[in-house]
Amino acid sequence: MPFPDIDPIIFEIGPLAIRWYSLAYIVGLVGGWQYMKMLAARKPLVCDSEAVDDFLFWATIGVVLGGRAGIVLFYQFDYYMANPAKIIAVWEGGMSFHGGFLGVVVAAYLFTRKRGIDPLRFGDLLGCTAPIGLFFGRVANFINSELWGRPADVPWAVVFPNGGPVARHPSQLYEALLEGAVLFIVLFILSRNERIRSRPGMLMGIFVAGYGMARIIAEFFREPDAYIGFLAFGTTWGQWLSVPMVLIGLFFILRSRSRKIS
Repeated sequence: MPFPDIDPIIFEIGPLAIRWYSLAYIVGLVGGWQYMKMLAARKPLVCDSEAVDDFLFWATIGVVLGGRAGIVLFYQFDYYMANPAKIIAVWEGGMSFHGGFLGVVVAAYLFTRKRGIDPLRFGDLLGCTAPIGLFFGRVANFINSELWGRPADVPWAVVFPNGGPVARHPSQLYEALLEGAVLFIVLFILSRNERIRSRPGMLMGIFVAGYGMARIIAEFFREPDAYIGFLAFGTTWGQWLSVPMVLIGLFFILRSRSRKIS
């Protein structure tokens, strides 16, 4: 099937261009912020609504700086060292989830220390919220015709405008489904169980491990970055970066199960 004729730029006013990519980040952050406020009102109380409002700024900085640092350090280090001015050109795209994840982790740790909030319980709120941003981010990847999939002969394969003449898996939508919709639904259901909510770090661990597993699966359909290619045994760099997330997530799940419920 042909690629939908969707302009990556929603509208322009002089030199200012509003892109779907930017809108996805805004919707993800604002939607996650509102959902997190709703979760924070449940027992056991983790923080007040004002704290969630204040954390939105911290999360935004963490996502942007971490996501950009991730693409520079994990994926295209040589290119950005040769073109340092491009590092700040976030409007051209190029964000790493793994880097953005670490950026938010650092922001949340510093924020909770400053406010005297239990970091594990706060992490549970973030874990339930993150799939919202992931969903919209992956849909924006599709609209931007970037991070497309491997050649495929399935009926829903797409011929991307910059992916050559072959039809490919719309792997961005697979990721939106797995990392976004499915993970959100799983965490939504589990978060309604007060016993699970009472185990600090449980929901956070489920998110981290769940994302890692979803990304590993989706990478089997996603074309690896041309400047990295396939690694040992046909694996990809995205899969190797996700393995530690699965292990870390399992660690927090097991740790929360061994702790006394408070």
